[in-house]
Amino acid sequence: MAKNSSRAGDNGLIRIEDGLAVVELAPDVGGAVASYRWRSGTGAIDWFRPADPAALANRDAGAMGCFPLVPYSNRIRDGRFTFANRPVALPITVEDPHHEHGHGWRRPWTVEEHNAASAILSYRHAAGSWPWNYEARQHFSLARGELAIRISIRNLAQAPMPMGMGLHPYFPSTPLASIEAQVTGMWEANAEILPVRHVAPPEEANPTTGIAVSETSLDTVFTGWSRRARIIWPEFGRRLDIEADAPLDRLVLYTPPGEGYFCAEPVSNMTDAFNHLAEPRVDTGCIVLQPGEAREATVRFAPALTAT
Repeated sequence: MAKNSSRAGDNGLIRIEDGLAVVELAPDVGGAVASYRWRSGTGAIDWFRPADPAALANRDAGAMGCFPLVPYSNRIRDGRFTFANRPVALPITVEDPHHEHGHGWRRPWTVEEHNAASAILSYRHAAGSWPWNYEARQHFSLARGELAIRISIRNLAQAPMPMGMGLHPYFPSTPLASIEAQVTGMWEANAEILPVRHVAPPEEANPTTGIAVSETSLDTVFTGWSRRARIIWPEFGRRLDIEADAPLDRLVLYTPPGEGYFCAEPVSNMTDAFNHLAEPRVDTGCIVLQPGEAREATVRFAPALTAT
């Protein structure tokens, strides 16, 4: 189908499917994934936390299954930074004091293409408090029940633009759920979840040796990530492998105690990356796009059923 030829349902969602998996997308709600599930003879299996009717009614991307991180991941201290002698001041509120996760999840996206098993959404940003024009795109595709999301950003401005990107998926948390991911370091953070110092992961919170999701409280950027992770739900005989492309070399793990979800976010940049560019020996992950330049990366989600 051509651009804008796809019509959303009454709930604002469009659907792609491949016979095994069904993915519902919410273009008007931050270009988010509302659900990613397998059909099963014993009932549906949700691989992402599914959006409930309230999330759709409230247009709340943060209550969906996954949303895009553009043009950066995580927080910018006080929403302020300077790049190439240009001061940038992003809007902040009491609830959002560090302008978290950029623009993409806050704005509607356009359906560029949509067919049975794939869709392309785009978001074009006009310069304002963020003083660069850019375009972001997400390409969703299903094959054999596996979901691939390719995300890209192109600088449409006449000057270099700093950027980062990533995805923010939410997964069901269960008493026995665990995640494994090879990493080499992590950023300790203060009470505002802003980076303080780079350290080796402690034994009790090291995804390289596995983390029990329900027993560990994290809101942490891990570095030196191999771009591979595995989530296991042993009580249900399920697992999900995550594979990301460069430059998504960092993994954010968010495991809030007592919640029915956790997050494992493939991202390119550290928290508050733009304010750390001048510091020696700090690999911020910040990417500088020249005018007209683009970067992209794909994240693949490969579920499997295992013996219980």
